[in-house]
Amino acid sequence: MIPVNQPLLNGREKELLCECIETGWISSDGPFVKEFENKFSNYIGSEYGIAVCNGTAAIETALFAAGINCGDEVIMPSFTIISCALAVLRLRAVPVLVDVEPDTWNMNTDQIEARITGKTKAIMPVHIYGHPVDMDPVLEIAKKNNLLVIEDAAEVHGAEYKGNKCGSLGNISSWSFYANKIITTGEGGMVLTSDPNMAKRAASYRNLSFRSEKRFYHTEMGYNFRMTNMQAAIGIAQMDRIEEFVHIKRRLGEYYRNKLSGYKGIKCQVEKPWAKTVYWMYCIELAKETGLDADSMMKALAKKNIGTRPFFFGLHEQPVLKDLGLFKGECYPVTESISRQGLYLPSGLTLTEKQIDEVAEAVGDIMSNRTGV
Repeated sequence: MIPVNQPLLNGREKELLCECIETGWISSDGPFVKEFENKFSNYIGSEYGIAVCNGTAAIETALFAAGINCGDEVIMPSFTIISCALAVLRLRAVPVLVDVEPDTWNMNTDQIEARITGKTKAIMPVHIYGHPVDMDPVLEIAKKNNLLVIEDAAEVHGAEYKGNKCGSLGNISSWSFYANKIITTGEGGMVLTSDPNMAKRAASYRNLSFRSEKRFYHTEMGYNFRMTNMQAAIGIAQMDRIEEFVHIKRRLGEYYRNKLSGYKGIKCQVEKPWAKTVYWMYCIELAKETGLDADSMMKALAKKNIGTRPFFFGLHEQPVLKDLGLFKGECYPVTESISRQGLYLPSGLTLTEKQIDEVAEAVGDIMSNRTGV
């Protein structure tokens, strides 16, 4: 089986993990947490890093730190992981949706202004599958309407928008270090900001909102979203090689693009001239005219021992969110199409060009002959 992802863990990970065990620093109080926060925030170009236990917690913590509260509306793309909506709802705020662009699959910035109301507090651009959102229109709309910009940068470690790192462009950003991310800590996440007040609020929220002047006395709701020293140890070892990892991802992504470029009926995510994508996952969208959808392609590739994953399902079509009375009568055609026609192929850092050749050949065989479909 060629897996969808396999992390690259052959650096200092084991050495630093052993140090955690030998010193007894395995909890969130260990020194590696602060070191990892500093390394990652410095790399992205933000003043403060607040490490948390996972990417979903990072989104919620960023929203809280930015002051999102009951009844506030947050504009986001429908095409994203459900974590974005869940984090908003946990703060009793309201997710408001826009569709995505057909070429980058990122939020359609032309639709944002029409969704702004008197309750709108923030825009959440989600940089999807390694490619940046077109941020200039987002930032201009936010400035014009006095809105916050909360970047979900979980999938764009090292990606750039007009020469600036994604995650440093808005007021605050959230990150994931899940096992399939370019930098991984197994689980884990981080909030980045250059606003000292937001940083303080984020640090408090991830630590049960303890009061510094009086232990075990709470005036705000908070949660235990802390990252452990062991997770941070892995993150430090990963950060030693982040530029190497980005180079590998870009090389493999471009190799994939060249191998699949001759197949009719397949569309790949574009790389805009202003973007440096990192090909977090290498994705394809199947034209409906092929008679194939993502599910049938994935089943056929599985028979050839090739792992895949489907695209995200649109938030407006999620049963659990519809049951809450959200998004009634809303339709987002691009999201609906790509959620049914899109999938990602093996894309991990351990992938070889020989394996990509095998994957591309299998895709071409299925497209040509519908073998195994």
